[in-house]
Amino acid sequence: MSKWKLKDSPMPIGECISQVQTLLRERLCHQQLPQRPEGVDSQHKHLMELLKRTAVHGESNSVLIIGPRGTGKTLLLRCVLAELLAEEDVDKTLLQVHLNGLLQTDDRIALKEITRQLSLENVVGDQVFGSFAENLAFLLEALKKGDRSSSRPVLFILDEFDLFAHHKNQTLLYNLLDVSQSAQTPVAVVGLTCRLDVLELLEKRVKSRFSHRQIHLLPSLSFSQYLQAVQDQLHLPDTTFPDTTFCYDWNASLKALCEDKSVEAVLLRHFNSTKDFRSLHRLLMASLCRVSVNNPTIKPADLLDASRLLSADAMTNVLHGLSILELCLVIAMKHLNDIYDGEPFNLQMVYNEFKRFLQRKSNSLYNFELPVVMKAFEHLQQLEVVRPVDAAAAVAARAQREYQLVRLMLDHSQIMEALQKYPQCPTDVKQWAASAFG
Repeated sequence: MSKWKLKDSPMPIGECISQVQTLLRERLCHQQLPQRPEGVDSQHKHLMELLKRTAVHGESNSVLIIGPRGTGKTLLLRCVLAELLAEEDVDKTLLQVHLNGLLQTDDRIALKEITRQLSLENVVGDQVFGSFAENLAFLLEALKKGDRSSSRPVLFILDEFDLFAHHKNQTLLYNLLDVSQSAQTPVAVVGLTCRLDVLELLEKRVKSRFSHRQIHLLPSLSFSQYLQAVQDQLHLPDTTFPDTTFCYDWNASLKALCEDKSVEAVLLRHFNSTKDFRSLHRLLMASLCRVSVNNPTIKPADLLDASRLLSADAMTNVLHGLSILELCLVIAMKHLNDIYDGEPFNLQMVYNEFKRFLQRKSNSLYNFELPVVMKAFEHLQQLEVVRPVDAAAAVAARAQREYQLVRLMLDHSQIMEALQKYPQCPTDVKQWAASAFG
């Protein structure tokens, strides 16, 4: 049989679904990004010039790339570096150090990572340094060429730059920016951040050493382009997919899906909250998981359910697994919040409020003793539904647990939503909750 006939012969629906799942999951999980961000030519040129001055001419620089998540800050930097490293001799001389504020949470960890990425563990050995500045100066000195006349250029890339501003005394930022102002070592410091007010976080001595060069990236994506991106991510290739009939039906249903008003409303809500394609990929992946032999295409209901799942409040989901006693304690705490205008409270106050409810309204609940209530209250603390006002004082006052001051970490809407979805919740409890919130 010819290859053409093999391609056109219909496949079992199960195999078609398996092929779709494999193809689209690979596409969504690997998050294939464009080679270069669009509409940022001037920013690309500016960043290229700054980094070239460091890599080629030995001039130190510092710059911040600022923009919301998903606008292509990392992609822009990656493209510029790819072009720069393609130039002659730059690849052999330019050293890169990548730090992330989420990973390098203090200066000691950051310094270890700098040493590792510069491959200077053997040089440092067991030496002891008096300060961060001495350690950094020693590392940069070790990078100098054999004749000690010049040093290799170093590019420091600080992702989540604003988090480094929370380090003690901002020592890392101060020393890096201080070195970038000196003529001894060619150093470029590139920070990436989502915060527009990032300069306000810097201490005066750090801010004075920053060059104040900023590259802003703003989202230029329209909603029609966003819808087209949804279609492109879920579209099956006509030429390579084994079953042409299934491929045609899938693409036709995908077009109808994107024209559905309820789907447009969901996608518009996502578009307005974030234009980050990683968030879109998560939504499409959750929708794709609902495709099966009995449901061979993505329906509007699948996308709506996926959106609801991704936007669900995690704390509300925690409330669904509580016992009736624990739920009653949460309602008592919210009632105390309303009475005392958000002031902290203790277990004894919660227990008194719960006993008043039992005496006044409930005939369906057992009258729990204080030790049982205390055990339920401790479980709520473990789930972080309530948290102590002062953790250190809470440890010191361990003997009087019922008098430790705590705060409720939930609001009105979260509790009411959990009550509506709670299976077989007693009517008395629902009425108490409604009366507690007025």
